Amino acid sequence: AFAQDDGKTFAALQARSIGPANMSGRIVDVAVNESNPFEFYAASATGGLWKTTDNGVTWRALFERESVHSIGAIAVDQMDPRIVWIGSGEATNRQSSSWGDGIYKSTDGGETWKNMGLKDSRHIARVVVDPTNSDIVYVAVPGHLWGPNRERGLYKSVDGGATWSLILAKDEDTGAVDVAIDPTDPNILYAAMYQRRRAPFGFVGGGPGAGLYKSTDGGRNWRQLVRGLPEGPVGRIGISIFRRDPRVVYISLEQGERYTSS
Repeated sequence: AFAQDDGKTFAALQARSIGPANMSGRIVDVAVNESNPFEFYAASATGGLWKTTDNGVTWRALFERESVHSIGAIAVDQMDPRIVWIGSGEATNRQSSSWGDGIYKSTDGGETWKNMGLKDSRHIARVVVDPTNSDIVYVAVPGHLWGPNRERGLYKSVDGGATWSLILAKDEDTGAVDVAIDPTDPNILYAAMYQRRRAPFGFVGGGPGAGLYKSTDGGRNWRQLVRGLPEGPVGRIGISIFRRDPRVVYISLEQGERYTSS
């Protein structure tokens, strides 16, 4: 049918978002070199990493010689923009979600990469670099989508990724799906925990393990934030801090059994 009508049927399917026609090209994250905003990176769910140095006029593919092609998060170290971090494995919940094999680091602006561990994470949702110390990095790992695993939660490195410590964890079904750092005080952190499981018969996202947390000592201690938030089952949470006034924090939150399970 596609051949007979010169692709009109295929175009119609794409326009209606039916089937896998528009699955692979999803952009999952963008990271900008703030000292030169004409240089930035776009990370694809299943299409690797792309870089522009002319404000998006032209693009070059990076991350092509690694063992995985799926990306969940990317971060540029603003103290040294030659340092770029990739969390491999898209952090989505689809049956078709691709997985990765850990956290990658580049010290030459994305030309070469080194796997820095967390290889059984499979999916990484966020990477955040301390704005005052390039050696301190936080990684939010939701973990395996189709089954339990222990390598999930919020990880921290204080030696540029040579070693990692699990600083916020719940159980083998609950991982970290977002982390944000106060731009004026790097000891203040917000983290989102997310309980999820996909099975052949459906998906369950949310549960007692999920919630929003805050630390004021660089992740050594955490307290759950509940005041003003909906009661009952909580699903995925996204976090954003307003830079000009970090007392202002926005979150997006899935709430209620009706919306977190299907």
